[in-house]
Amino acid sequence: MTTIGVFDSGFGGLTVLRELLPHNGGARYIYLGDTARLPYGSKSRDTIARYAVSSARFLHEQGAQHLVIACNTASALVLDDIRAAVPIPVIGVIEPGAQAALAASAIQGEGTNKSDVITNKSDVMLSEAKNPRISPVEPQASKGNHVLVLATSATVQSRAYTRALNNLGLRATEKACPLLVPLIEEGWTSHAVTAEVLRIYLLEALAEAPDASVLLLGCTHYPLIRSLINTTLHELHHPMRVIDSAEATARALALLPPSSATHVEPTCTFHATDSIEKFRRLGAAFLGQPLSEVHHLDLGG
Repeated sequence: MTTIGVFDSGFGGLTVLRELLPHNGGARYIYLGDTARLPYGSKSRDTIARYAVSSARFLHEQGAQHLVIACNTASALVLDDIRAAVPIPVIGVIEPGAQAALAASAIQGEGTNKSDVITNKSDVMLSEAKNPRISPVEPQASKGNHVLVLATSATVQSRAYTRALNNLGLRATEKACPLLVPLIEEGWTSHAVTAEVLRIYLLEALAEAPDASVLLLGCTHYPLIRSLINTTLHELHHPMRVIDSAEATARALALLPPSSATHVEPTCTFHATDSIEKFRRLGAAFLGQPLSEVHHLDLGG
């Protein structure tokens, strides 16, 4: 049985776990949400590295054979630190999202009408988990090579998505949307206030990138408002291909082809460093199903 560790600073990584579950039939998943020390985005790089490395080591000690860093901030800032700290393959959420945007951009450039295209580049991304170096690709002038990224302020400030997309020959515009995460965690995923805030953010972003044809969700909270994003884009008369980095990461870590997947249900163990009651309550919305027993974990300061 393959054991996969999934780490995030909080709840958002559960959307990545949700996408992972249909893959790798019979796998054992261990999820750690470092809820006592979030948000990571307001902390220094050294502090984020210390927190993330301690969490990665815990998951490895629990038997993880593969590690998914489902935290955009940690993926952007300290992925190399984590890879150096544990002797197992480590994959973040940024490179798979960029690869999926590349695939969607290529289709857009061909002028097809397919929607919500997600790439399946398992071999490429598993190789990248072992060797994070990517050779830059010269940008090509085409209809679909401009990607709009919605993310948190910390992720935007890191410019990690811009670097990853530029390395693949894509132009990128990143838009910070700091109000969306608290609204989503409040459960206001279809609330009028959330719709208006999202509309303002998208209007501002589209003013900066009017020719963008691909929208990349650069925060693991945002899949919960994906339908609202699609509706808002339609109302703004600016339909775009929406790429979910959580879906892309799950496909990148598909260790077995679909025909080889067993019908054995995967097992999940959950750990949180703060209130387990809150984690269980909010986590169910992100995972899309009730959480089994949540264990409290003290990783120190």
